[in-house]
Amino acid sequence: MFKCLSPGPLGVSGSFNDLIEPALSYGFKGLELEIGPFLEHARRFGMPAARRLIDSAKLRWGYFALPFALNAPADVYAQAIGVLTEQAAAAAELGCKRAVATVAPADDRQPMHQNFVQHQQRLSEVARILDVNGIELGVGFLATPEERAGRAFEFIRNFDALKLLLGMVGAKNVGIVVDLFELWGADSSVDAALSSGFRPVVVFVADAAEAASGEAVQTLRMLPNETGCIGTTEALAALAQSGFDGPVVPKPHPSRFKQTGRNAIFKLAGEKLDEAWKAAGLNAAGKPATVKK
Repeated sequence: MFKCLSPGPLGVSGSFNDLIEPALSYGFKGLELEIGPFLEHARRFGMPAARRLIDSAKLRWGYFALPFALNAPADVYAQAIGVLTEQAAAAAELGCKRAVATVAPADDRQPMHQNFVQHQQRLSEVARILDVNGIELGVGFLATPEERAGRAFEFIRNFDALKLLLGMVGAKNVGIVVDLFELWGADSSVDAALSSGFRPVVVFVADAAEAASGEAVQTLRMLPNETGCIGTTEALAALAQSGFDGPVVPKPHPSRFKQTGRNAIFKLAGEKLDEAWKAAGLNAAGKPATVKK
């Protein structure tokens, strides 16, 4: 597995080329692919020019997020699914073979049983489009109560419900997003994820400000290894032992960095992930280090 940089959770913005220097400087081996902006750049300057700096830096594209919500209105979804076909082909050309989606934990338009059917159908369609391009889809959930507050109908908000949905989809290229904060907030664990029968596709790591898991809200997300509420070290060790070879992405809440400069944010994110990485006994390739006798 490899350390992957995503700017959004760090509260920073900039083009993909702007992220190359901080990624290299602070130990990251890959970047999130913001597929929409990248394709716009490629249309203007051509694909070889668009990818030249990333290729020369020997950075990997870790994953891209689906460019639409799974519970989007039918007309929005129909338009977006056509766009996804082009985006998936471009991602595959770039060597980005992982995509992620998050299931909304509540809805105003339809009750749970109808939502299950709609998500099963849409995830199956998305999976077919991605599979043509050799891309895996990781699906995640949101456990914190503010994400469903004020909504008429609850939907998936814990790992057991997510497993039920993915079992209904049954696509071989559909797995799970392992988000340590959401698993903790739902009183679940990495061990439960690894024993679920669903393959981890992308891993998001975060610690939590001091609170009980049942009181978790998104603004409590911290960088990995900041407080010790969430066992990042143990989780990374278990993932490495399982053979996971994908991106590991720090995912705090952007509000964590209100008083922090851009370079300091990148540095801190790299250092905290590196601390957890080394404490888990991992080498630079994200595998358990060989013990020398």
